[in-house]
Amino acid sequence: MQQHIKVIRETGVWTVRAGGAVIAESENALELSEGDYAPVIYFPREDIAMALLEKTDQKTTCAHKGEASYFSIVTKSQVIENAAWSYETPVEGLESIANHVAFYRSDLVTIEKI
Repeated sequence: MQQHIKVIRETGVWTVRAGGAVIAESENALELSEGDYAPVIYFPREDIAMALLEKTDQKTTCAHKGEASYFSIVTKSQVIENAAWSYETPVEGLESIANHVAFYRSDLVTIEKI
């Protein structure tokens, strides 16, 4: 694992909400801290309403984590483009974030510990 990246299991229940819907709720969220960036919460796929996520063609590559695939959130009222990402095959040492999805915080997407 990269020296400047740390993954820990979060405590409590974490949620993601968008468009009036609960997208994810988990007691098994992970927090990834990377250098000076704000920590990112990763949710296990089994705790996400994956039917509300639509995979897009967007991909990015991070030298420290691998290739990220992106998802749009599709609710009754809107589509929030490329609002979530996942490292489906992360680099060695970060296997714990495989099968997890992270979400961008925005005016349309809230991520909070409840």
